[in-house]
Amino acid sequence: MKKVLSLCLVLLAFVAQGQSKIDVKKEFEFAAKQYEGMLAAHPDLTKFPQSTNADGTPRDMKSDWWCSGFFGGSLWYIYEYNKAPQWKEAAHKWTMAVEKEQYNTGTHDLGFMIYCPFGNGYRLTKNKAYKPIMLTGAKSLSTRFDPKRGVIKSWNSFKGGYDYPVIIDNMMNLEFLFWAARESGNKEFYNLSVTHADNTLKNHYRPDHSAYHVLCYGPNGEVLAKKNHQGAADESAWSRGQAWGLYGYTVMYRETKDQKYLEHARNIADFILNNPTLPADKIPYWDYSKPGEERDASAGAIAASALLELSTYGGKNAKKYYNDAVIMLENLSKAPYKAELGKNNHFILQHSTGHKLGKSEIDVPLVYADYYYLEGLLRYDALNKRKK
Repeated sequence: MKKVLSLCLVLLAFVAQGQSKIDVKKEFEFAAKQYEGMLAAHPDLTKFPQSTNADGTPRDMKSDWWCSGFFGGSLWYIYEYNKAPQWKEAAHKWTMAVEKEQYNTGTHDLGFMIYCPFGNGYRLTKNKAYKPIMLTGAKSLSTRFDPKRGVIKSWNSFKGGYDYPVIIDNMMNLEFLFWAARESGNKEFYNLSVTHADNTLKNHYRPDHSAYHVLCYGPNGEVLAKKNHQGAADESAWSRGQAWGLYGYTVMYRETKDQKYLEHARNIADFILNNPTLPADKIPYWDYSKPGEERDASAGAIAASALLELSTYGGKNAKKYYNDAVIMLENLSKAPYKAELGKNNHFILQHSTGHKLGKSEIDVPLVYADYYYLEGLLRYDALNKRKK
């Protein structure tokens, strides 16, 4: 989930080794200062921070954009760390700014849009107003699931005349439905999440445990095509897509305790961490087939957060997962990935890549890179505090 690891997770012995390598307090102080500038630059609650345009100006989006929930979610993470009331107030305002998207049945990304802000807000404050909004959002998301195909529809169409595309990113929205299943008692949310994850595992992944970006399904669940959209090519491994899958299947294990999901998450982690093109600082290039080109700090942040959780589930590589996640977070916490105070349009991280083939968001800050970086810091901090 988009939350700090539960204290009920059993910490492994390796967590207790040595001193903390990352000054979490210092990083959250920096994040708060940057986001004070972000808040001052965004008085209009209909313009959501997203990235930077090619000319250096801020790129803002509307609430129906798939990333609209990340800013509010990041504000909740800052509040979670420092408990300062002004951050709670700001987080609430930017959370409620996406309230109307609970009725949006035209997107598969309501987990990002609704659960990142409202889910974190509800977890931290138990504000009763948040719960019905999330349950309505979960119902809206579930309308995109077709039992015949067994997967949640992503976009409404895809190039080549396909009308039922499903992207690996969908794995990130299942956590929202698991929450809704628990809170509502509606088992269908749970069942469709498992069905989607099973079909994605079966169809989306190659023998080397890398994922295609887009699968196009026929009316009876047959796979018509395996395509690329944001990666380099149909058969390449787009780095953020691999991180989405790692995070998603780690969540699947947490929510179901089904060992096949744990095994699959470990296989994805091993593909990422043992990839010959992964740089020494562990922050991937935008596609694993494109060494030497632009990095994607967002892929590193997502993977780091997921690896920290995965490390708590044991296994022969658990120590490596933890140590490599720490290396990722260490490097994201300094130049060249960490911005200078007051610069970078007030985003925390630099050097992410959104959609290179589409000539969009290349080597820029991205709001979700900040979100998963802050989440990773909180998870790291929780593990070290629990150890002490």
